[in-house]
Formats: sequence, C-alpha cells, structure tokens
Amino acid sequence: MKHVIAAKHISRLPGQAAFLLYLTGDGVVIFFFLCKMKKILVTGGCGYIGSHTIVDLIENGFEAVCVDNNSRSNPSILEGVEKITGKKVKNYKVDLCNFDETHAVFQENPDIHGIIHFAAYKAVGESVREPLLYFENNLMSLINILKCVKEFEIPYFIFSSSCTVYGNPDEIPVTEKTPPKPAESPYGYTKQMGEQIVGETTKTVFAQSILLRYFNPVGAHPSTIIGEMPLGKPENLVPAITQTAIGKLPQMKVYGDDYPTRDGSCVRDYIHVSDIAHAHTLALQYLIDHKNSSRCEVFNLGTGNGVTVLEAIRAFEKVSGVKLNYVIGPRRPGDVIAVYADNKLAVERLGWEIKYSLEDMMSTAWKWELKLKEDEAIHNNPNFQMN
Repeated sequence: MKHVIAAKHISRLPGQAAFLLYLTGDGVVIFFFLCKMKKILVTGGCGYIGSHTIVDLIENGFEAVCVDNNSRSNPSILEGVEKITGKKVKNYKVDLCNFDETHAVFQENPDIHGIIHFAAYKAVGESVREPLLYFENNLMSLINILKCVKEFEIPYFIFSSSCTVYGNPDEIPVTEKTPPKPAESPYGYTKQMGEQIVGETTKTVFAQSILLRYFNPVGAHPSTIIGEMPLGKPENLVPAITQTAIGKLPQMKVYGDDYPTRDGSCVRDYIHVSDIAHAHTLALQYLIDHKNSSRCEVFNLGTGNGVTVLEAIRAFEKVSGVKLNYVIGPRRPGDVIAVYADNKLAVERLGWEIKYSLEDMMSTAWKWELKLKEDEAIHNNPNFQMN
C-alpha cells in the first residue's frame, strides 16, 4: 500500500466514536474505529419520560441501562421500547434509596459514561398529603446516586427538574434566571433542594451536570407503542382527560375556575414527551462536546405557550371528536396559578427544536388511550393465549 495522501474525519451518531477515511495512492481504504457505544444509566427508565428518553438515546447511538424498582411504573414498557428500537434494555429492579443495591449497579457497570436521573415521586397533590414520603424518596435516591457519581467518577449527570421550582412567579414567561419563589408543594421543594444538591456536589466531584426544568410533558410516542401509564387515578391533566373520554373515569374535575387567568383555570406549558426526551439526549451530547461554560447549567424545556386547562380540554375535544364530561371543582392545594417557559436558551445552546403542536400532543395521547383499551380487550378475551 502506498503512502496516505488524504484523510477525512467522518462523524458518527452522538453515542459512538467516529471513523477515519484514508485515501491512499492505491485507492480508497476505510478504517472503522467504532468504539463501543457510550453507556448511559437512566433511573426511572420504566416511567413515562424515562422510557421515551431511552428510545431517543438508542436512536442517537447510545446504549441505555435502566434502574427502576417499578413501584410506580410498569416493566412491560421496556418491551415497547424494544419494539421501537430493536434493542433490549436491561432493567435493574433496585430501590435507589438503598445505597448498597444502588452501588452494586455501578460495580456491575464500570463503563457508565453518563446518568440521566428521573426516578422520583411526582404527584403534587400526594406530596401535600404525604410530605415525608416525598422528601425521603426523592432526596435519598438522588444522594445515593451522587455518591456513586463521585466514587465511580461518572463524567456527565442530567437531573430531571421541574418548573415547580419557580413557585408562583411574579412575571411570565419564566427564564432560567427568574428567581425561584417558595414552592407550592413538597414535590416542588424536593426539586428545589435537588437542584441545590446537584449544584453543590458538582463543585466537588469529577462530573459536570445539567438541570432540565421541564414544564408539562404530555402525549405519547408517535408509534403509540409506548405512552403514559399512570397507576391508579391519574393526577395529571391529560391522562385524566383521556381516561374520562374513554370511560375509565365517569367524570373529570377541573380544579378551580376563579384564578386570575383569561378563563379562570390554571395556565400551563404543555410539551410533547418526545420533544422533552430528545432534549435530554441533546443535553448529554452538549456536555460530551464540552460546550458548557460552567460545571452546572440550567435549561427550561417548554413550548413557551401558556395554555389554560379549559383550552387544553377544548383542544382534546377538537382532535378526538369526543365531548368531555367534566365539572368545575374547588382549587387544589399545591397548584401554581400560571407558569410557562422562555425556552430561548435551550433552543440556542442545545439546538433544541420543538416538533409537536398541542393538537399533536392530544392526538397521540388519545391514540395511546385507544390502544390501551384495545390491548385490554385482547387480554380479557377468553380465547386469547400468550405465546
């Protein structure tokens, strides 16, 4: 083989290495230097946002490993992930509040390249009724994960935060520099405290981190193979809408119509779960590419459009053709009046693009609910047999 006369770097998927194309005097010779895909640990990966993020990670060349004790999730969701991606994802059924069990996951996976930490309880109303449950679970699990980040020198950490850290803001839309107000619920306080814990820890360990404050994820994967699967009566708006529309719930309650908003109901920033999921992949790659200017950065993830609860209901009725049976009830403790995002920073720095409209969100959520009913009918059929 004659001497090399040209060489070119060819990019690969984000989670993989690159390869080099060498042009020699004898022609073209390609040398593939494909390293093993970067392994990302996803806590709470059987949950709603976690499962969609695993799909997005795999589709962008990463390897995903899941930790979820399935106390509030369904392990079958990973079968859906496999159907979409063709990749089987291992789940460790581990309680992250147990340090020894958590530590064992890292011992078995010494090549973890980054962590996306979703695992947490998230129902605002429940947190008001059971504050100690939320403080113990959400903070102890985070602390145990960060202990392992320190010991095993994990370089990249993404924390699932929330717009609840803003409380009832003085001005909207909120930016990443909007001063946090007192949280309206213990759940909100766990996110405020979690951000502080991650920020202070990042100053003293090898890892660099990003705090993603997302607003109100809704909808389902466009394939309708995976979606939101709340256990028990849903406390989030959209699954309450779809379950009422399909008849699982006899009636839906709108909590308050006397807020100082354009129609009296709360204002939220609804964002499609697949858009949220992709932002996690982009945030991880942002750290890997050393684009961050500080060791801990914050990004809002929302559409930037405030939608009232009653407007969301009307959007659902429009795309589904179903008239929703709902009543107006009293305000619910812990609910913020109005909050929506200024998302310019995520768009500019992460290269994030929002692909799904409010109608898309409602349409995919409704198609997912219809699929759940169809699957239930199949499994309840006495002639149905599992292979």
